Amino acid sequence: MTDAQDTAADSSLRTTGGTPPDDAGSSVTEAPIPLLEPREGIPPVVVDEAALAAVTAAFAAGSGPVAVDAERASGYRYGQRAYLVQLRREGAGTALIDPVACPDLSGLGEALAGVEWVLHAATQDLPCLREIGMTPGSLFDTELAGRLAGFPRVGLGAMVEGVLGFVLEKGHSAVDWSTRPLPEPWLRYAALDVELLVDLRDALEKELDRQGKLEWARQEFDAIAAAPPAEPRKDPWRRTSGMHKVRRRRQLAVVRELWETRDRIAQKRDVSPGKVLSDAAIVEAALGLPANVHALAGLNGYGHRMGRRQLEQWQAAVDRAKALPDLALPQPGQPVTGPPPPRAWADKDPAAAARLSAARAAVSALAEQLTMPQENLVSPDSVRRICWEPPQVVDAETVGAALVGYGARPWQVEQVTPVLVAALSASV
Repeated sequence: MTDAQDTAADSSLRTTGGTPPDDAGSSVTEAPIPLLEPREGIPPVVVDEAALAAVTAAFAAGSGPVAVDAERASGYRYGQRAYLVQLRREGAGTALIDPVACPDLSGLGEALAGVEWVLHAATQDLPCLREIGMTPGSLFDTELAGRLAGFPRVGLGAMVEGVLGFVLEKGHSAVDWSTRPLPEPWLRYAALDVELLVDLRDALEKELDRQGKLEWARQEFDAIAAAPPAEPRKDPWRRTSGMHKVRRRRQLAVVRELWETRDRIAQKRDVSPGKVLSDAAIVEAALGLPANVHALAGLNGYGHRMGRRQLEQWQAAVDRAKALPDLALPQPGQPVTGPPPPRAWADKDPAAAARLSAARAAVSALAEQLTMPQENLVSPDSVRRICWEPPQVVDAETVGAALVGYGARPWQVEQVTPVLVAALSASV
């Protein structure tokens, strides 16, 4: 066992710098220690039901929270499915599971149903974990904990280094995790991602408790665990990069047709849509409205590397959009369900603009006082909605009820209501 492993195995790891300064403004600046190997080595990847059953039994018999992480192949494959799942728990060690070979992990999820799951940036991993049958009943999000505690950098590597004093190797974060077999350096990286996650959780819990924010964090974690899966995005083609250049409805129809054609091809081939056709190329065709394949080939993104058959499929999409009747063309912009963009408030409703300015300043000051990002203190959309349509009677009860209606947690209502009431009253 190396010195780094020996130190990592010590359960009494101390903060070594990078945390919010204490009341005296001091911080420790000891040199961080590179974490080079998992303390029990790299475990074999679980690829069959027998090995999965053994891991499930081991983790069910373990103690304390379980560290959970998942690796996806964003930018390489279609969708956001998991291609590797990593877990670590006291008494069970570390497990690396291949969810392609073992696509149903519901038995493992059930075995951990009463256990607190520790994840970093939980909302990124929970959708792909749900797809394979793993849903936590309770969780601790170390990234969100870092935000609430006021850490300026909340990436996993920065948090492990700043809080625990270890350096994680991050060179494989953006690799193609659908690769089989997975190279040993990637597996080492994946195992190290959960190596100290529970230690980080314990240190952050102490820091949140010291700051009087632990109950706030628990409410946030409970809200994440209880949140239903996100609804499918309406008109996802409108998020094509460069859409701000596209003004006319016929051009919007070209974007939509090319986007949907690309999506079907990418899904069928199981590759990232950007590898089929770039967003920039979609926008180029929409702006150029090419009359034929020859004209299309002259646009950026449709150069000499693209074969005749590919050019024809994209030109066919353009032609379908050009042939649509006017009534079938998409409308510019998306339907607005809430307040208009704040930049338009001064013209549409100067009083609302004044309320928003006062409220933003008050929330910003409170967030600075509490040492956390404004968006974690209260949803910016909630503030906009309350300022655009404030209660008829502005007081703690009505403003608090409005915040609850927009999904604010009790701690947020308690902290934010007084400053919003003051800001809304002062701007009347």
